[in-house]
Amino acid sequence: MKKDAETLESELRRASQIEDYLAANDESFVEETVAELMARTFVGKGITKAELARRSGSSTVYVHQVFAGRRCPSRDKVICLCIGMGADLSETQDLLKAAGYAPLYATNRRDAVVMFGLMHGKALEEIDEKLDGNQLEMLS
Repeated sequence: MKKDAETLESELRRASQIEDYLAANDESFVEETVAELMARTFVGKGITKAELARRSGSSTVYVHQVFAGRRCPSRDKVICLCIGMGADLSETQDLLKAAGYAPLYATNRRDAVVMFGLMHGKALEEIDEKLDGNQLEMLS
């Protein structure tokens, strides 16, 4: 059974040997690549990769390279792709973490604007307008 991050962190703090911790928790570690998680999230969204490219402000070639695992998108590009595919906040947070990036934090002004947009199903252009209107760096 997979353990949540909080439980794993607690066990890690108590561990005296890293090897014991790793062996005891092998099934709980995330092994999915960004490309695999992106593909799994994309399934069932009802759009094509060409449409995802348009909605995320990316080229079709770039989107195909990300899905093939040949490109690792930046934090902002992961967010743009999530917005483009209509991912919810939880899916976006999972993809950011899988890519090795910090999740979105409501305590960060820019992140809060992005989170609001994700929670309310806003398009990338709308989120960028809100960011720009609040003198914050746009995503695209």
